[in-house]
Amino acid sequence: MKPEETIDFQIKFAWQYISRFYNEIAAKYNSTWASGNVLLNIDLQEGTPATALGPKMGMEATSLSRILKNLETKGLITREPHPTDRRVVIIKLTAEGIEKRDEARQAVRAFNHHIMNKLTPEQLSSFFEVIKTIVREIESKNIKIYAGKVNS
Repeated sequence: MKPEETIDFQIKFAWQYISRFYNEIAAKYNSTWASGNVLLNIDLQEGTPATALGPKMGMEATSLSRILKNLETKGLITREPHPTDRRVVIIKLTAEGIEKRDEARQAVRAFNHHIMNKLTPEQLSSFFEVIKTIVREIESKNIKIYAGKVNS
């Protein structure tokens, strides 16, 4: 089997193109896709605990810390202590952070709108079902690989 004939190759290949696409857009706003993604995952009203952002986005703590520091330096976020648990830091958007979040949101919506308009409802439904199946199988930990062979 050639690499380009595997499911994981196609997902990674597509994701690299998507990531590059978003980074090109973000660069026009002196930002990165990762920063925009963090802004999109912060609750507008309540803020989001810093410890919840990493798992929510599938991001390592060190990478997230660097992005949060950058966003704070740019004045897009603030860090506030949790009202009842001083061990928890709440990340909140500033007014400028909300503007940048809206820009990122518009980019994501435009991308999705464009791609969805290129697919039939059946193709879109199949795509989501395939992705859900892949995630479900990985989460179930039922994929057993022994000496390069899969026993499912």
